[in-house]
Amino acid sequence: MGIFDYVSDDIGNGSSHKMVVPITVFVAILCLCLVIGHLLEENRWVNESITAIIIGLISGTIILLISKGKSSHILRFNEELFFIYLLPPIIFNAGFQVKKKQFFHNFLTIMSFGVIGVFISSSIITAGSWWLFPKFNFNGLTVRDYLGIGAIFSSTDTVCTLQVLHQDETPLLYSLVFGEGVVNDATSVVLFNAVQKIDVDRFNGWSAFHVFLDFLYLFSTSTALGVSAGLLTSYILRGLYFGRHSSVREVSLMLLMAYLSYMLAELFSLSGILTVFFAGILMSHYAWHNVTDSSRITTRHAFEAMSFIAETFIFLYVGMDALDIEKWKMSKQSLAGSVWTSMGIYGTVLLLIAIGRAAFVFPLSAFSNFLNRHATRAPSITFKHQIVIWWAGLMRGAVSIALAFKQFTYSGVTVDPVHAVMVTTTVIVVLFSTLVFGFLTKPLINYLLPHNDNTRRNIDREPTISKETLPLLSFDESASTNLLRAKDSLSMLFQRPVYTIHSYWRRFDDTYMRPIFGGPARSEPRNEDSG
Repeated sequence: MGIFDYVSDDIGNGSSHKMVVPITVFVAILCLCLVIGHLLEENRWVNESITAIIIGLISGTIILLISKGKSSHILRFNEELFFIYLLPPIIFNAGFQVKKKQFFHNFLTIMSFGVIGVFISSSIITAGSWWLFPKFNFNGLTVRDYLGIGAIFSSTDTVCTLQVLHQDETPLLYSLVFGEGVVNDATSVVLFNAVQKIDVDRFNGWSAFHVFLDFLYLFSTSTALGVSAGLLTSYILRGLYFGRHSSVREVSLMLLMAYLSYMLAELFSLSGILTVFFAGILMSHYAWHNVTDSSRITTRHAFEAMSFIAETFIFLYVGMDALDIEKWKMSKQSLAGSVWTSMGIYGTVLLLIAIGRAAFVFPLSAFSNFLNRHATRAPSITFKHQIVIWWAGLMRGAVSIALAFKQFTYSGVTVDPVHAVMVTTTVIVVLFSTLVFGFLTKPLINYLLPHNDNTRRNIDREPTISKETLPLLSFDESASTNLLRAKDSLSMLFQRPVYTIHSYWRRFDDTYMRPIFGGPARSEPRNEDSG
């Protein structure tokens, strides 16, 4: 079956180019989203995702009228379209554009939110739905379905919050929200894939441990593949210097190597999201400095444009899919047509998402503050920051939609009423959280973090640690001297773990990595993106 399935026979009927008409209409609607988004740029209440969803709802209504209630789609969604064509540019751009200095300063906190948090949230959502769904007379889901639901609704969408936050005023908060959002998506997909390998007939404590081992394997190998792809690309660009003849080849190589890393990960049943994310970080850190100035400008804008179009495409489709008549009819069959049962299931999922979110944001924030207690110049995660982080993760987006389609449909079509309920539930949760929570994000952040507040006092600055305090071990000095240095370094590691690790990495990067793979010379000042 193709990527797109033409649904409405009434649209473009009689045309010999059956696929041309729907694709043309969809591209035209995408252009309309760009224009309207530009006109609403000054209104920070409405972001691009909300705009695309609303336009999708309007377009779906019009198509329903034209097709006389047969379909609300111009194109039929296939999960292959998302995972092979739309998701890679979104995740790669997130890695390529990430502010690495802030990201790696807060790396342990981001990873704890994005990895440990997903496990906690997924466990709560899985257990809660397993316990509460039957109370609404909603039965028929398997163990794998419940585990999949936990992974599906653990994936966050932080776009609304990021568009309201000011990175210069709250760099720590922005870094945590942005970093967690990307790592969270990758972890959710890795966990989802690990869940699919479970033998549901023999599910026990060992099965859960086996899922965790599969997760660690997928996470580590996918990361290693992405790092390898980024380093290989950087080495090739540095050694061959493509810019002597053509800057087009530089940009093309970076783009193709990123996509190749994603497809290799999928080929070996790894996590393409994690692979392409770390490939983006490594290419931005090394390869970007090995290309010409014109290629540097081109790569940043080209990658961002591809990501923007893919995100708009997804949210536009979500708006249209919310009006899928067939899915709603099948959902009514499974729920016996009860509106209260439907509302109970939607409300239960939203409540479990909020509880699962709170269960790790506040404890892990306290733990992060504890680790940084000796770093006097490092900012702590205040209670107001924790509320914003918790709120930012309440919204669900493209990854949740794609995972739900992968779990409960075949090429966008479901014939099981129980599965139809879960697809419509996912769509409703995404719509409600994006529209309602998205609209409330700006007033909430303005109330908690007013602009006239002296937020810059919390800018994440690295404490001054002299090179004598954190030296690398040297083969030119005696074993006793190196032993004393190692003891001093271990002492600093326990006192300031985050900044000690980051300082070691910067020195190792300058001494060994940059001379081989590229980057600004040691005499050049580091900018925010090269940290």
